[in-house]
Amino acid sequence: MTSYIFLNQSILLFINPSTSQPNVSGLILAGSADFKTELSQSNMFDQRLQAKILKLVVVSYGGESGFNQAIELSAEILANVKFIQEKKLIGKFFEEISQDTGTYVFGVEDTLKALEIGAVDTLIVCENLDINQYTLRNATIGEIVIKHLSEDEETRNENFIDPVTSAQLEVQEIMPLLEWFANEYNRFGCTMEFVTDMSQEGSQFRRGFGGIGGILCYQIKMRDVDELSDEGLYNDYE
Repeated sequence: MTSYIFLNQSILLFINPSTSQPNVSGLILAGSADFKTELSQSNMFDQRLQAKILKLVVVSYGGESGFNQAIELSAEILANVKFIQEKKLIGKFFEEISQDTGTYVFGVEDTLKALEIGAVDTLIVCENLDINQYTLRNATIGEIVIKHLSEDEETRNENFIDPVTSAQLEVQEIMPLLEWFANEYNRFGCTMEFVTDMSQEGSQFRRGFGGIGGILCYQIKMRDVDELSDEGLYNDYE
């Protein structure tokens, strides 16, 4: 009876009703040795989901403890799935660039501008992005300035001097840009994907594109966005 309930629930949870296809990259079955084997071989198990089974693992516990044990035992294969998804995502990003579709963006400032106008569909960020967002204040004129600085740029004093007034900018707040994205991406109506630089594609994304970019919902010209920014026609992202 338990297996019957599970098999029916698995269809409701893991099959997309609009496409009739699995909405997961893979399944890991965990349980007692007999239960998981019988389940995986059952004629009642939907074939679309059966084809998604990545691994069978034996766990010694039930509930949350058993779930955590299953994750530990499946760590390697889960990492491989993420690795494949990462290569596919960055590959799509590179394809947009190679075809010059205009539906891509990269670099900190251009990506932030594209986010602000709601043009980003998928935000891609390297999980070891070493850029901090500085909130600076020019006490002379009372102006707040936002800067995004790498570790190298943080050591240069000119980045903390106002070029017009020559005033020293006061540091109000420092936040890792990665943390800012994690907190704020939802309000821009996009999804966010973290990637590593462990793959060839990930390494190229970090070295060649600064470890930050996005796939856009529609084609934009950054020159036009820059003009809107200069005219103050959209709000600052801070």
